[in-house]
Amino acid sequence: MTQKALYSGNEAVARGAYEAGVRVAAAYPGTPSTEILENLARYDAVYSEWSPNEKVALDVAIGAAYAGSRAMAVMKHVGLNVAADAFFYASMTGMEAGLVIVCADDPNMFSSQNEQDNRHYAKFARVPCLEPSDSQEAKDLVGVALELSERFDGPVMLRLTTRISHSNALVELGERTAQEPADPPQYRIDRSKYVMVPGNARRRHPIVEERVRQVKAYAETFSANRVEMGERSLGIVTGGVAYQYAKEVFPRASFLKLGMTWPLPEALIRDFAARVERLIVVEELDPMIEEEIRLMGIPVEGKSIFPLCGELDPSVVRQCAIQAGLLPPETAPAHGPPAQGLPARPPLLCPGCPHRGVFVTTNKLKLVVSGDIGCYTLGFLPPLSALHTCGCMGASIGQAHGVSKAGIAQKHVAVIGDSTFFHTGMPALLNVAYNQSDTVVLILDNRTTAMTGHQQHPGTGRTLMEQPTYAVEFEALARAMGIEHVHTVDPYDLGAVERALRACLDAEGPAVVISRRECALLPVARAQWMALAVDEERCNGCGLCFQVGCPAIVRSSRLDGKTGHAIAWIDPMLCTGCEVCAQVCARKAISLRDEMAAEEA
Repeated sequence: MTQKALYSGNEAVARGAYEAGVRVAAAYPGTPSTEILENLARYDAVYSEWSPNEKVALDVAIGAAYAGSRAMAVMKHVGLNVAADAFFYASMTGMEAGLVIVCADDPNMFSSQNEQDNRHYAKFARVPCLEPSDSQEAKDLVGVALELSERFDGPVMLRLTTRISHSNALVELGERTAQEPADPPQYRIDRSKYVMVPGNARRRHPIVEERVRQVKAYAETFSANRVEMGERSLGIVTGGVAYQYAKEVFPRASFLKLGMTWPLPEALIRDFAARVERLIVVEELDPMIEEEIRLMGIPVEGKSIFPLCGELDPSVVRQCAIQAGLLPPETAPAHGPPAQGLPARPPLLCPGCPHRGVFVTTNKLKLVVSGDIGCYTLGFLPPLSALHTCGCMGASIGQAHGVSKAGIAQKHVAVIGDSTFFHTGMPALLNVAYNQSDTVVLILDNRTTAMTGHQQHPGTGRTLMEQPTYAVEFEALARAMGIEHVHTVDPYDLGAVERALRACLDAEGPAVVISRRECALLPVARAQWMALAVDEERCNGCGLCFQVGCPAIVRSSRLDGKTGHAIAWIDPMLCTGCEVCAQVCARKAISLRDEMAAEEA
């Protein structure tokens, strides 16, 4: 009996890699791709690792493919920016076994700083791009990508989007097809192919272009590129999750569904276009398919109808179709009135977050703060409003160094998380030491990669496969780079944080402050939670505690008799007992709930 299971797209990709015989997989966690490696690590037949960054992960996968083992690298869309060098050289060299690069784009930027369309990377690097439209295809196309990689001697990109990664669908499961070799394979030496000095690279480039021609011819009969004829008045070219939306909105139209979105099957497209009266493209983000069809000289519409920015969904596709005259107005579904008066709920640092104490202190010292990518990015929101820049992984230290060299009057610091520091912060800190600025770097070490769901990293002492390993010490690393002023503080101790920062700001040359306290949501921290409470007789509603931005502290309905301000109240179900609010309270009105109850008794 065929076994089926309900899998997300990410779970399906992991299963597909297992079934298709992947032996080595590497990634850096990043939404929406994180769960792929987390699920793949459960299969003992596959070696899986968190690498320090995406370029390292892709280099690892390339090395495995050079050594004759099927391999996979996984990253979110901006991760491919980090891995671009490896992506391009892999396209030039080819490999001994299949290599699939899974790249998850994030339309509408649910957890990203941009919504770049990485199909352009596939075209730029001359790498075939496959796009699944559901979880079953996500699983199946991993195996297809590996077969194409081996057939045409080059890497293949499998492009997901957030909606495919995180939506669930039934998946038919199979068995692992790979036979593990009895003896380790011999490494095949081929310097002319794998050593990309200019002389060899010049000979490889025509081979790459010939590969593109062959893949383009293959695309004409590729099974995932299929025509679904319906009414001939409207023909729709689409792929990925946009196919699902278009099928729902235009159930009677004719479709050319593309499972390979680069290179495109020109003859198939021409034949389909000739069979329909009006041709449109439904695709998320950039008009890549639309522009390729226009270059064929075929009249086509796309982004003149559907939005260039943001994520599509059936309601967006339907409304745009009505506005363009593709559907009558009466096809618009009836919607109830929008909810009125609901308060905005911006994301905030969690109760007990160790980053909060750092930002309370940088605000007190009126510092310009160069920010980075991680949980601490949420410190830019009111009431903390503590970050002044945020660009990409590892940017904060380089920016702060530039600020220092530009000679601004205000004192400034860089903040960066522990996992992000390992990702791309180390070269920037080395630059600070080498080029000697007065940059102060705060490494916010919460003992995990928290933003993406508590993954391991080189400082935690454990691998993705839960093997114990060496834990890198930030203090020793900073001193080895040439940083003389290194301090370690507990961010729950606001006085210690302030003293360390003042010492670093007054010192000559670069400095590092390591703020070390585990994420409040880790089990070791949760076991120590103790709720605080407000002494209503002492609190006068001054509001200082509200400025720490903790969701556990709210204004109560009781007003202070003298000031008329709302008295603070702490939700015991949310409070972790970090005592940051207690330290900023000028009237000493906040203490542990148990202690307060004992005093009252």
